[in-house]
Amino acid sequence: MKSLVVKRSIVIGGHKTSVSLEEPFWLGLKEIAHNQQMTLSTMVGDIDTKRQQGNLSSAIRLFVLDSVRSRASASNHAGAEHSAV
Repeated sequence: MKSLVVKRSIVIGGHKTSVSLEEPFWLGLKEIAHNQQMTLSTMVGDIDTKRQQGNLSSAIRLFVLDSVRSRASASNHAGAEHSAV
């Protein structure tokens, strides 16, 4: 069975590193970077700098998950305001 985790190389802070991520997390990260008008390298560098524990791949997964949750919460909040009008 083929692994769903893909190892990808990326340059952050001038150093080449690799992260192992499932395709949905990689695509989510790329979408977030695009929406924030950031390069993927810059975004991953920010995630790397801010992580408090764990490896970079895990930090990226948590970042993408947090972004999805924040968007869902904002969407639910906006929907509740709209229905109250």
